Amino acid sequence: MVNLNKVMIIGNVGTDPEMRFTPNGNPVTTFRIATSRVFTGADGERKQETEWFTVVSWNKLAESCNQFLTKGRRAYVEGRLRTRAWEGQDGQKRSRVEIVAERVLFLDRQAVAPLNEEAKMEARSDEELVADDLPF
Repeated sequence: MVNLNKVMIIGNVGTDPEMRFTPNGNPVTTFRIATSRVFTGADGERKQETEWFTVVSWNKLAESCNQFLTKGRRAYVEGRLRTRAWEGQDGQKRSRVEIVAERVLFLDRQAVAPLNEEAKMEARSDEELVADDLPF
């Protein structure tokens, strides 16, 4: 029998990525991402439900996530689910389900510096020239 452990989400990054290194020197980056769904409840009122996920990325993907993701950006995350369990400092057993990322796509464009007035005028005049040169 074949097994499958795959998850795909699109959401908003809720925390700035945090990169650290294993004792072997491998980079690992973690961040939180939120997905929301809007639905109509039994009472006819629109409601929103948000789920939070912890994402763990390794090696080159970890470096890219640390470099390009920031809080508020949109991202697509594809990976597998992993459950970690540990004992907290207070002696309580804790567990967390994480997404171990295999692929992360940065969906928002990087912020671009606004054009100054002179650059806007040049862009506008270039558009006019191109439009006039079209044969149809």
